[in-house]
Amino acid sequence: MKVVYQIKQPIAHEMEVFEKKFSLFMSSKVALLNKITHFIVNRKGKQMRPMFVFLVAKMVSDGEVNDRTYRGASVIELIHTATLVHDDVVDDSNQRRGFFSINALWKNKIAVLVGDYLLSKGLLLSIDNDDFDLLKIISVAVREMSEGELLQIEKARQLDITEAIYYEIIRQKTATLIAACCSLGAAAVKPNSSDVNDMRKFGELIGMAFQIKDDLFDYGQHKIGKPTGIDIKEQKMTLPLIYALNQASKKDKNWVINSIKNHNKDKKRVNKVIDFVKNSGGLDYATSKMHQFQDEALQILAQYPESDYKSSLKLMVDYVINREK
Repeated sequence: MKVVYQIKQPIAHEMEVFEKKFSLFMSSKVALLNKITHFIVNRKGKQMRPMFVFLVAKMVSDGEVNDRTYRGASVIELIHTATLVHDDVVDDSNQRRGFFSINALWKNKIAVLVGDYLLSKGLLLSIDNDDFDLLKIISVAVREMSEGELLQIEKARQLDITEAIYYEIIRQKTATLIAACCSLGAAAVKPNSSDVNDMRKFGELIGMAFQIKDDLFDYGQHKIGKPTGIDIKEQKMTLPLIYALNQASKKDKNWVINSIKNHNKDKKRVNKVIDFVKNSGGLDYATSKMHQFQDEALQILAQYPESDYKSSLKLMVDYVINREK
């Protein structure tokens, strides 16, 4: 958490103001809804998304932010929170960030309605203030996130994901939201500038590296993080596994695919698949690709003059690669 504190330092004031504004944007006349949104606000995560918005906005505009920046950060957070609430219902998940999820405490019907409420709040916040350019950035991200999830489900059934399809899935599923945060940060203060596209690409590259790092946790790189083998149990084709299958003999490939399709609940078999991926160089390959995305992101940052905001964004890129959960 020390690194997150360092990253946040140049925008500490903006984050403080944002939290107050965000709470106001979530408010409702319905007591039950206020109780639930209060629960959500008090259990927030690291708040990486608004941090990206403010750091990018301040970097591209010599330290300036405006009301659009706060609204943009709030819309991103409202809509992202809505997708998380809906995800927990879809996944039948009882926990979110170590706390009970909304659906665990208030059941699915209320959770779906709360997600819908947050989504509409986000849309109206943009529409009421004529922030149509910001709304378009966020709407494209939500569409792509949905497409990415569905593409992953479609391909998981066939277990025929190529490396190119994998990149498309993670670009849509994970990277598109970070890309939206960064392009929105630029668009809020410098609409229609080249910075908007540069920062979208920057965010996308960080998002790709972030997801590959997440995939590597599945192979027990650290004692904390996701439980080992969970992606295999869920029949998710991740980069280390795709690489290992591409290097495998036909016999080994058939054995791995059969293990994932028909024996993914067998702990010993899952551990054998993990060993196979490690021994095939899958982790090393995925790590090298992750660093490639990191380097490309840093090259985009290099175009900008030195500032505290740029330094924090560099720290953010390093944090994505070096985090332990």
